Amino acid sequence: MKYFEVIYLIGGEKNKTVIQSLHKIDALKQFQEKTLGIMVSMNEINEPFNLRIEQYMKSIKKSSLKRKVKLEPYIASLRQLGVMLDAGIPVNQCFMEVVNTTDNAQIKEIFSQIALKVESGSNISDSFEDYAYELGNLSYSIISLGEQTGELSEAVIKLSNILDEIRQNRKKLKAALRYPAIVITAMIGAFIAVITMVVPQFKEMFEENGAELPLPTQILLSIETFVRESGFFLLMGIIAVIFTHIALYSQKGKYKYFVDKHMLKIYLVGKITHLSMTGRFMFVFNKLTNSGIPIIKALGIAKNIVENDYLKERFTLVEESIEEGKTLTQGFEGSEQFENMIIQMIKAGETSGALNKMLEKVDAYYSAKYNDLVDNISTYIEPIMIAVLASFVTLMALGIFLPMWSMAEVVGN
Repeated sequence: MKYFEVIYLIGGEKNKTVIQSLHKIDALKQFQEKTLGIMVSMNEINEPFNLRIEQYMKSIKKSSLKRKVKLEPYIASLRQLGVMLDAGIPVNQCFMEVVNTTDNAQIKEIFSQIALKVESGSNISDSFEDYAYELGNLSYSIISLGEQTGELSEAVIKLSNILDEIRQNRKKLKAALRYPAIVITAMIGAFIAVITMVVPQFKEMFEENGAELPLPTQILLSIETFVRESGFFLLMGIIAVIFTHIALYSQKGKYKYFVDKHMLKIYLVGKITHLSMTGRFMFVFNKLTNSGIPIIKALGIAKNIVENDYLKERFTLVEESIEEGKTLTQGFEGSEQFENMIIQMIKAGETSGALNKMLEKVDAYYSAKYNDLVDNISTYIEPIMIAVLASFVTLMALGIFLPMWSMAEVVGN
């Protein structure tokens, strides 16, 4: 892209403007279309500083939007949008009303852009597809179906309900993990305090008396020395590993697939991930089929809500099986992600023609199982926490009390 500075006369006064173009002839044509005045001269120049700053600010603004929207304000905006659409208010006006109402800067900017695109003649679904990363693939898929069936307001409300269910599950999991996180943090804090403030005092006393420190105390001192001398490099290494992991994981390539696959094998983490992703898949699939959406389309939308790439690949096999002419039961069985009871329930529903009822039961089963796991997560973590806490307390007690007893013997002698 080249830049041309045009000096022109209007009302007897000289003015100038900058035109961006690939070549001079096109720049001249653009100037003539603007009908600004009589051209005096046109010269190619370097990119103006103010335009460079403007482009830089635009890129910053654009990158700030490149993150997932917060579910709570997004759900509130969708519900407001659904009510207004149901009332028959023009689509672009509905979006602008949401923009004027919401306090979330990201949603405000995204909905403003969608309103402008809709006003210029774009489909709503195409506009949502441009923000599929920020709003999620589920948003685009359901809005697209609502637009095709002419039931856009119902689709928007349905989307808000599905996202609210997902939000509630995430909230419940965070609340369940809060207590273990507090305990672990307190343990780490106490350990750091002991090895940096208490144990070094014993070292000085034993050195003065020519006595040897007990082994547990020596272990604590070795840890303290390592943290003091190499702590900064250790911290930088951990930060580098975390940022590298985030960068590679966000690219959604082989690395993310590898991590997602092996994450399912980790104790408790794998079970929670599998239950939440599988339950989410069945929840969305059930809601969509109950709304009359064809099974293949419902499977395609439901798999897009799954964030684990390995599970998404396995659920894709169900969709491919249906396309090949196989039964839904064969598809679910081929994915190897559903227990035999679920397969039998789907088979019974498919055979009897009461698939929707069976999917309701499967959805309820996964919901109950997930809630039970989350509600009792402390029980599952307790054995690990007790073992870690016992090791921690034992090492701390031996590291502190043994030198005290040894010191008493030294003083006695």
